[in-house]
Amino acid sequence: MSLRAITALLLLSASSQIVLAQSATPGASITLDSIVVEHVRQPARPTTTRPRSTTAQASTPEPAPVTPAQPADIVRQRFNVLPGGVALVPQQDFANAGNPTLSNALSGVPGVIVQNFLGGNDQPRIQMRGSAQQNPAERGVLILQNGMPINRADGSYIVGFANPQQAEAIEVYRGYMANRLGASVLSGAINFVSPTGSSQPGTQLSVSGGSFGQINTSGQVGGRKDNVDAFFRFDTNRRDGYRDYNSSDRVSVNGNIGVALSENVKTRFFMGYTDLGFEVPGPLSKQALESNPRQVSAGPVMVGGVMTRPGPNAVRDKPRRDASQFMVGNRTTAVVDAHLFDVAMGYTYTDDTFRFPVSAGVRSTAGGDFTSLFRYAYNPADALLPLFETTAQYTVGSANRDYHINQSGQTGAPFGANKLNAQTLSLYAGANVPVWQKFVVSPGISYAYATRDNDDLYTASRRPTIAYSPANPTMLLPNGSVPTQNNSYSRSYSGWNPSLALSYRPDALQTFFIAGSHSFEPPTHDDLISTINGTPNSSPGRPTPTNPARVAAAFVTPNLKEQTAVTVEGGWRGRADRLSWDVVSYYSWLDNELLDLRDATGVSIGGANADRTTHFGVELGGGVKITDRLSGRLAYTYQDFRFVDDPVRGNNRLGGVVPHLVYAQLQLQATDSWMVQSAVRWSVTKVPVDNMNTLYADPYAVVDLRSEYKIDKTFRVFGQITNLFNTNYAATTLVVDLARPDHAAFLPGDGRGFYAGVKAAF
Repeated sequence: MSLRAITALLLLSASSQIVLAQSATPGASITLDSIVVEHVRQPARPTTTRPRSTTAQASTPEPAPVTPAQPADIVRQRFNVLPGGVALVPQQDFANAGNPTLSNALSGVPGVIVQNFLGGNDQPRIQMRGSAQQNPAERGVLILQNGMPINRADGSYIVGFANPQQAEAIEVYRGYMANRLGASVLSGAINFVSPTGSSQPGTQLSVSGGSFGQINTSGQVGGRKDNVDAFFRFDTNRRDGYRDYNSSDRVSVNGNIGVALSENVKTRFFMGYTDLGFEVPGPLSKQALESNPRQVSAGPVMVGGVMTRPGPNAVRDKPRRDASQFMVGNRTTAVVDAHLFDVAMGYTYTDDTFRFPVSAGVRSTAGGDFTSLFRYAYNPADALLPLFETTAQYTVGSANRDYHINQSGQTGAPFGANKLNAQTLSLYAGANVPVWQKFVVSPGISYAYATRDNDDLYTASRRPTIAYSPANPTMLLPNGSVPTQNNSYSRSYSGWNPSLALSYRPDALQTFFIAGSHSFEPPTHDDLISTINGTPNSSPGRPTPTNPARVAAAFVTPNLKEQTAVTVEGGWRGRADRLSWDVVSYYSWLDNELLDLRDATGVSIGGANADRTTHFGVELGGGVKITDRLSGRLAYTYQDFRFVDDPVRGNNRLGGVVPHLVYAQLQLQATDSWMVQSAVRWSVTKVPVDNMNTLYADPYAVVDLRSEYKIDKTFRVFGQITNLFNTNYAATTLVVDLARPDHAAFLPGDGRGFYAGVKAAF
């Protein structure tokens, strides 16, 4: 080995703090340092063929990761030795796409299924070891930006705020791996790590667009001077959509400033703002999906006095969501020998107006949430993971929520008002103790305490209702009202979550692990209060549209229990020669699983706890370097989630859970400048729409093609064809308790699309 190579290895081994600037991995701290280590000279290898995540890393064995422009190397090494389901997705795997969505960015991560709801940057549903069944999905996953939550204090989130374009990398922590991040969920956490002026200096501009009126622009600038670096980025995305009434737009700005206060103390200030808006064309029946997937459902049709095609009337009600979120925060770390002290604070203000169909009305929520975090880690220089780590995180927030009637797509009379308060305290302590030769024992324990308080601020004695004629759904019937029933509540939840893992590393390239853990998940306000007794043709509190005098509740506040689970899992990740692999299998026994139940028309009937359920899954990722220029990768997710001896549902599968999903990719670096890539997303078997397993979405396979050409050091162009064979399929479905064969529950995926773009770096 040359002297230069030896020097490089020594520098890397001594620089344990060279990490992504806001990584959430154990032992990570803030860094302003650029990696300037010279790499070992090796045969030329196109960087674009590098697999997109740690779950699919296929390359020849090397003595150490010493490539200079890879600030994620230490983070990647930590991921490789963690005793649980994790993945690291670098920016180059999702940066250049004609339709840059969360589902595209995470498509190659096994164990993570992101289903497009409307095709753009709107509200895709994330499935990860048992995320929420809700439509839209607003619970069950902790979403972080730079280690700080964008979730509200009650655990709910708006997934459209998660912008992969503004991330230098995406970190995925499945299951108990997220406990140390303050997660009180079964599924896990996803952290979006922002670039910095040190990691991405200079200026970049990008413009792309294509089918369905898609137009994307982005720009960023970063730099460093002395002990300060700064970074700023903006993104705009707009599209008319594949379907009628399907437009969406998002504007995001994001920035951060880092300061090295001393050699051992560094601080980083960050801020971001996202404005999101999208139309909701609603679901279709299977027959309508097959005949014309672009259409918008006009609601139930009366045939001989009998309702057919139950579902919302999107043509009349014009569902839409407009939401914005402002985030500001600071994180400061101090490293004293092997001791790391980390303090962070963040504030988010969210303003969200969701115009649901008439059965739920217009829901407006505005409020702020404050998070404080303290972390200590003892991390000897020769250890990738801390020998000991403890964290304390406290989040508190409040929001005002108003409800109005949706009258033909307009905001009508108010019928509810609430003050929602929440707080969540999460404490964690864990260790990684070498016990014998190459074995490490990792015990951990976390404690969570959460409160959910709701004050009913509605003062009128009656709540108004409206209805349309089922025989003529554009004709208003006489207005009505129902007596006001107070819907205030005060709930508290607490639980201990121990975990224990044993890992074995026979060499530097392989890790085996087994683990057992307990999880605890309190309900959100969206679980605890729901509008009920509406129909596709009437507002909440009016279950019979033609009878305005019938007395019925407009809200329900179920006394839900926290969801708990015991999980065992095991895995093996590693690489050898030209192959890499990452396989994890888990089995969870759940008590009181939180369900969002809907009736045969898709109208909410409130949250509920299932008695007992089980979740079994396999998460398999693999990569192969076929030749120096040809590589392939595979991500396979298997999910078998079932009720256990339920008095109504027996041992049925949970509705909406995808049993098998395969993502396969083949990439050719034709020349040093030209790359060609093909990918297929294959839902292998039918997916149950309802918990009674009476209606199913059909299997499908979608093929995409992408190519990229580097003109020179400044410019590169890319093109993409999505859904090459114009497959007509349901990207996802509503989830109901009992469906009908003609139920409007299917959300069409985009048809064939063509996109192109240009990116410049200065």
